[in-house]
Amino acid sequence: MSYQDRLLNIELVPESSWCNNVRSHVKKSSWDRIRKQVYKDYQHKCGICNSKGALAAHEIWNYDDSSSKQTLIGMIALCGLCHHVKHIGFAEVLANQGKLNFQRVVNHYCKINKCTNDEFWADREEAFYEWSKRSRNTWSVDISYIERY
Repeated sequence: MSYQDRLLNIELVPESSWCNNVRSHVKKSSWDRIRKQVYKDYQHKCGICNSKGALAAHEIWNYDDSSSKQTLIGMIALCGLCHHVKHIGFAEVLANQGKLNFQRVVNHYCKINKCTNDEFWADREEAFYEWSKRSRNTWSVDISYIERY
């Protein structure tokens, strides 16, 4: 099974698109309105594991590798652990700084996907391979999806 087909998968943003997200393109008040609507859309629960508590509004992107165009196609409410999985590279940085228990993130991935620790590491390697290929290009970013908010 490809890491992309997992219920909870790893999503690594190409390097040229780092910090090029909805929040960086709208006023703080607009971002607050958007994220609160996303939380409401998901009944204030994680859209993957259904946990309650602190949430993050996560952007769902489509990548057209032939044109290097990254298009926002949705938003989902995620708990902290699911969000750390999505941004596993950043989670590793936080873990190296002593700010995050990385094994807890790995365990969450394995629990949600009913897979082994070895499968996590294979999925991570596949995700980083795809990220390295995509990061060779400069991506254009389309966030027109947020107009619905």
